[in-house]
Amino acid sequence: MAGRPLAAILTLGCKLNLADSEEIARGLRAAGYDVIDHVCEADAFVVNTCSVTHVADQKSRRLIRSVRRLSPHAAVAVTGCFPQSAGEDAALALGADLVVGTRDAGKSRLVEFMLGRLATAAPLSHEAAPAPRLHTRAFVKAQEGCNDVCAFCVVPQTRGREESRPVVQVVAEVERAVETGAREVVITGTQLGAWGRDLDPPRQPHHLIAGLLERTDVPRLRFSSLQPQDITPELLGLWADPRLMPHFHLALQSGSQRVLETMRRRYSRRDFLEATERINAAIPGAAITTDVIAGFPGETEEEFEDTLALCREVGFARLHCFPYSSRNRTLAARLPGQLPDATRKARMERLLALGDELSAAFRQRFRATVRPVLWEGERTFAGERLWQGHTDNYLTVYMSGKNLHNHLTPVLIGEVYHDGVRGNLPGEAV
Repeated sequence: MAGRPLAAILTLGCKLNLADSEEIARGLRAAGYDVIDHVCEADAFVVNTCSVTHVADQKSRRLIRSVRRLSPHAAVAVTGCFPQSAGEDAALALGADLVVGTRDAGKSRLVEFMLGRLATAAPLSHEAAPAPRLHTRAFVKAQEGCNDVCAFCVVPQTRGREESRPVVQVVAEVERAVETGAREVVITGTQLGAWGRDLDPPRQPHHLIAGLLERTDVPRLRFSSLQPQDITPELLGLWADPRLMPHFHLALQSGSQRVLETMRRRYSRRDFLEATERINAAIPGAAITTDVIAGFPGETEEEFEDTLALCREVGFARLHCFPYSSRNRTLAARLPGQLPDATRKARMERLLALGDELSAAFRQRFRATVRPVLWEGERTFAGERLWQGHTDNYLTVYMSGKNLHNHLTPVLIGEVYHDGVRGNLPGEAV
């Protein structure tokens, strides 16, 4: 039956895109739309794209084409990094009716466009979308843009210059998320460690975190991604508050000093190791996750081995691995020593294998210990219908039980699986 028009918001890429999609969803609901987050026939689509690699570009193109084929008469708006990288005309040629930027003005224009479509088109006949389920985790953007010019990265071109949101605005977003049921809030940004550099007077990330802890009642707060130079004593001292999750994502990219310099990263190999040492000393049991690029131009076998050795030394909880992807208008695309696809693929496979090994070792460290778990949803796993959630240090946990959705409970860590651990009630045998 006809009812409120239906909008599907489809998100690719990073946590920053998830935060943007949540903001767009709020605007569309206020404008009169039901909102879902999966592909189906709908009155309107918002495709929030990614362009960090060629693979991300391909996924963005396919998704835009597929929604246009699925609903030829629907309104299709495209945002995110792909049109900033490939150009607005590329997104329009794929079937977009509207292309908007990544900043707040673009999101406002998107909602205004959808309001205009409401006035001129009757909604499709469809079942009313279910009321939005309470989020267990919400993503809140604190910062946008990047002033760094890393040799491989197109993000400064797609996200623009650094711009920090004042503490009061981030606090208001976090409070709204908590009011709608979120038990955990993830603070995101393009270059989150740069938060506050552009404010008057300049501030640092620990000022933002301290403000959020002081002014909100959020049960769990997770800070998205930092770099080694951001790991200061002032920052780490805030983790004395148990509401801050012991999980740090530090982008490594390479363990070779020469490659880091060629990449134009703002830290050295030694800086990275010292930052992880400070984290482990201040917060025992913290998860440290990272990003690594396989096959950067000119990377020798010995330099790749340096990366593997550093990963083993740190003992990362998880590796996010990417084969080097040449991007237009970046310095790395013009560097000599572009490696064959086969070399990049082989190094990628070795990184993935090491990542599996390190992740399993990290999970094994916590067997027979009790950690708090926020339960997010149900999943069929090994033939069982189990609840899935995450510990404070970001272990994926599976456990049987009645409705655990959005509950925060102590769990005894049991059997180690390929992608997580089994949860048990405290006191049970493991």
